[in-house]
Amino acid sequence: MANKSVFAPMTGRLLPRVDAVNRAGGAAYAHDARHALAQAAMTGTFGQLFYSTPEEELARALALAETVEPAFLACTAVHGREAGHMKDMPAVLLAVLSRRDPVLFSHAFRRVVNDGKMLRTFVQVMRSGRTGRKSLGARPKACVADWLNRASDRALLQANVGNAPALADVIRMVHPKPASAERRALYAWILGKPCEARLLPRAVQDWIGFKATGEGPPPDVPFQMLTQAPLSADQWAAIAERASWQMLRMNLNAFLRHGVFERPEAVRRAAETLRDPERIGKAKVLPYQLMVAAKTVSSEMPREIVEALHDAMEIATGAVPAVRGRVAICPDVSGSMSGPVTGWRKGATTAVRCVDVAALVTAALMRRNPQAEVLPFDHRVVDLRLEPRDTILTNAQALAEVGGGGTNLAAPLARLNETGARPDLVVIVSDNQSWMGPMTHGATQAAKEWEMLKTANPRAKLICLDIAPYGTTQVPEREDVLNIGGFSDRVFGQIADFAEGRTGPAHWVGEIEEIEL
Repeated sequence: MANKSVFAPMTGRLLPRVDAVNRAGGAAYAHDARHALAQAAMTGTFGQLFYSTPEEELARALALAETVEPAFLACTAVHGREAGHMKDMPAVLLAVLSRRDPVLFSHAFRRVVNDGKMLRTFVQVMRSGRTGRKSLGARPKACVADWLNRASDRALLQANVGNAPALADVIRMVHPKPASAERRALYAWILGKPCEARLLPRAVQDWIGFKATGEGPPPDVPFQMLTQAPLSADQWAAIAERASWQMLRMNLNAFLRHGVFERPEAVRRAAETLRDPERIGKAKVLPYQLMVAAKTVSSEMPREIVEALHDAMEIATGAVPAVRGRVAICPDVSGSMSGPVTGWRKGATTAVRCVDVAALVTAALMRRNPQAEVLPFDHRVVDLRLEPRDTILTNAQALAEVGGGGTNLAAPLARLNETGARPDLVVIVSDNQSWMGPMTHGATQAAKEWEMLKTANPRAKLICLDIAPYGTTQVPEREDVLNIGGFSDRVFGQIADFAEGRTGPAHWVGEIEEIEL
């Protein structure tokens, strides 16, 4: 017989050769600049990741931002903010755009900088000098001043919470021209200058009085301002009663510590708020934010509130598709998935790990596709039995507690081939840093295993959902393979569209190209 290593099967020979080495040292395929930038915009957070430092992530993002055309850069910044609900990366891309195309920058600015925190983040990025300029420049100054003048009093109060830079610093930089005596007084108050108190917004007047006496109901100002003063249990209860959905989620333990949930009515109201579909939609809740709440909530929290968090997760993942045909879901539970999904940050590290997000996506898909086969993997497939009728949070926790070895993304595909399974859709959720498994020439082992599965079931489709901004994949895109990035609820709709043939593999980047500024 001829040498099999030389005379390989034709199906393997048709596969593209690897063209990159991933961060773990494994053979991989590099995404083109547009796809890589889109992935960075939807997953990049400038935290310390398992395989990269914040400096390395920034350098790569800046290089990609300089490579693509300005129009695509502008649309990617908008997409990252509006579809991915990201913060730091859209601000960085917008800062680069301010230098590359000032006109497009002006159009993108209003959609990227849509609240006070984003405004301060953008100014911080610009002043750092890391994107090519140390000062704002004329057009960015004009856009920032315009935002300040258009913002509501409430939005300015929200923006006034936080430092580095503080809102007062931003006002001093851009010198906005107030259109009314009331706005002039508010700017003066923010700057710590004398002003006519009667011209200040009613909430600010109430806050000044409340801060001086500490008596009466808390004024309707941002929560962070109120915590500067000693509050009674009644005042804490009043704050909880009018809390926004996100503020309530983030401060459940604080309300518990201050006795709010000793009141049955307060428990009932909090639970109703947390499971309210309208408020969940308005808050643009990321499913992993609910996982943060579930993972960090006190063991003494009333059961009604804990159950409301489970209900909220079911609602927040309402876009999860029910896919026709046989489905296999493959979450990566390897060691590299153990890091925080937004990276390590001093004093601001999330409790949710990459493996938690992979488990969450898997559990959500299984909820709507109860017959799906679930194949967790590290260097091999981890056998685990899950109950489809359990809540998403319960199954996600069970998945996240297994694995921990090296990464072999080909393992679940090999298992499907070994068992003769013929899924119509395979979803792999990973950081794509595969480095274990058989040594191959030409294509990756994952690509070869996928080709074998396709031979058995020509209708099969593969979706590789990447939750890290490393920029490589184990299976390159083609008609039956979609590579997407992100961990917002939007990925569920993209999975459904591709599975049902409504979109092709180029659609993910195509969504960005179709944005009108």
